Amino acid sequence: MDVGNPYLNIAIFLAFVVVTLVIVVRVSRTTTSVGDFYHGGRAFTGRQNGIAIAGDYLSAASFLGIAGAVAIYGYDGLLYSIGFLVAWLVALLLVAEPLRNTGKYTMADVLSFRMQQRPVRTAAAISTLAVSFFYLLAQMAGAGGLVALLLGIDSKVGQSLVIAVVGALMIVYVLVGGMKGTTWVQIIKAVLLIIGAGAMTLWVLALNGMNLSNVLGEAVAVHPEGDRILEPMLQYGASDTSKLGFVSLAIALVFGAAGLPHVLMRFYTVPTAKEARRSVTWAIGLIGAFYLFTLILGFGAAYLVGVEAIKASPGGANSAAPLLAYELGGTLLLGIIAAVAFATILAVVAGLTITASASFAHDVYNGVLKHGQADPAQEVKVARRTALTIGAISIVGGVLANGQNIAFLVSLAFAIAASANLPSILYSLYWKRFNTRGSVWSIYGGLLSALILIMFSPVVSGSETAMIPGADFAWFPLSNPAIVSVPLGFFLGWLGSVTSPEHDAAKQAEMEVRSMTGAGAERAVTH
Repeated sequence: MDVGNPYLNIAIFLAFVVVTLVIVVRVSRTTTSVGDFYHGGRAFTGRQNGIAIAGDYLSAASFLGIAGAVAIYGYDGLLYSIGFLVAWLVALLLVAEPLRNTGKYTMADVLSFRMQQRPVRTAAAISTLAVSFFYLLAQMAGAGGLVALLLGIDSKVGQSLVIAVVGALMIVYVLVGGMKGTTWVQIIKAVLLIIGAGAMTLWVLALNGMNLSNVLGEAVAVHPEGDRILEPMLQYGASDTSKLGFVSLAIALVFGAAGLPHVLMRFYTVPTAKEARRSVTWAIGLIGAFYLFTLILGFGAAYLVGVEAIKASPGGANSAAPLLAYELGGTLLLGIIAAVAFATILAVVAGLTITASASFAHDVYNGVLKHGQADPAQEVKVARRTALTIGAISIVGGVLANGQNIAFLVSLAFAIAASANLPSILYSLYWKRFNTRGSVWSIYGGLLSALILIMFSPVVSGSETAMIPGADFAWFPLSNPAIVSVPLGFFLGWLGSVTSPEHDAAKQAEMEVRSMTGAGAERAVTH
C-alpha cells in the first residue's frame, strides 16, 4: 500500500535535515570543552530544557506506536500513554532535583558518589549502554516501518538501507553538535511534533463537531471488536498470563522513565536545581498534552483509515498516524507528518547516542581506566569514537527489529531501566546504609535478570511476531520482565548492602546535603 508522493515526502524530510544541520554546525562553534559536549555548558533555561526533554521523551513509540496501539486495541493501547505520563511523577518528585545537584555529567556520577568508583562506574556504564541499545532498536525499527510506508519500499534490503541512512545522520548530529546541537534539534522537533499532532487532533474533532464522544462512537461503529475497544483487557484479558503481562508492563512504564539515562542526563544541562524542577514541569505539561492527542489520533485512525488497512500497511500498527494524516490532508499533510516523524526518530537517536558515548568516555575511559585523570580533549575524542561504534551497532539491531511494534520495544527499554538503574538511584539518594556491593548487585542483578527473561520470552522466539519467528526457546511466558526483574533489583540492592560492612558516613552526609540543597553542585566529582 503506497500513499502520498515519495518525492514530496523526501523533499520535506531533507528540508528538515538541512535546517537542523545548519543549526548544529553553528552551535558546534561554541562546543569547546568537555562540559559543552556533555551538558551544553549548562546554558539552557528550564523552559528550553523542558521542551528538549519532551523532544527526547516523545519518541517514535509515542507518535507512531501508541497511535497504532490505540487504533487497534482501544483502551489497552491508551495504557501506554498513561504509563509513560505517570512515570514523570516519579522523576519529578524523587529524582530530578537531587540528581542534578549531586552529579556532573552522567548517572554514574550519582551512583558512585559515596561508593568505590571503578566497580560502580563500570556497572552503571554497562547498564546505560544496554538501555540505550534497546531504545535505539525501537527508533530504528520505526524508521524502517515509516519509510516502507512513505516510499513504498517493501523489501527488507531497502528498509535496511534507510535504517543505515538514519543511523549515519544521527552520528553526524552527535559528532558535530554535541549536547548543544542535539538539544536544539530536540527543541525544534518537539515543537513540530506537538503542533503537527495538535493540528491533526483538532481536525479529527472538527469532523465530529468538536465532540470526543462522536469520535469514539464512529470508531466503535467500524472497529471489528465494536464496544470492546472502550473496555480494558481487549489485548491483555485473554488469559491469566496476559493479565499478569499487563501488570508487568505497567510496572515497567511507571518506574522506567526515572531510570532512563538519556532523560536523566538532560537534568545536567540547566544551571540550577530550580531550573531542573522547572524543566520537568514544562516536560509534564507538553507530554501530557501530547498523550491526550494520541487518544483522538488513535480512535480517529480506527474509523477514518480502518483497522484492517492499518494492519495491512507495510509499517503495520506503526503506520496509523501517517495514514490518518494522508486521509485528512492528502499528500502534503502526509509529507509534513512524515518529516515530523523522521525528525522524531533522528532527534531521539541522537540523544541516546550522546548519552551512551558520554557514559563510556566519562565513566569507563576516564573514571575506570584513567582513574579520573584523563585529558579532557582525549575524553571527548573517545566519546566521539564511541558514538561511531554505537551508531553501527544500532543500525544492525534496527535491521533485526524492523517490523516490531515500537511502543512495545520501548517498554522493554523501560523495564531494563527500572530494573537496573532506578533501585540504585533511589537507594543512593535516600538510603544511608547503601554501599558499593548493594549498588553493583542491584545494577547487575536487575540488568541480567531483565535481559535473560527478555531473551527467553515470546518477544524473541516462540510467537508469530517474535524477532526470530522460526525458533522457539521461550520458557518465560510474559513479554515484559519488569514484574520479576524490578523487585529483584531492589531486593539485591538491599541484600548486598546489609551483607557488607562498608559505610562512608562522611561521604553520605556530603551527598545528602548536596542533593537536598545543591551546595557544591558545580564542583567536579573527582574524588
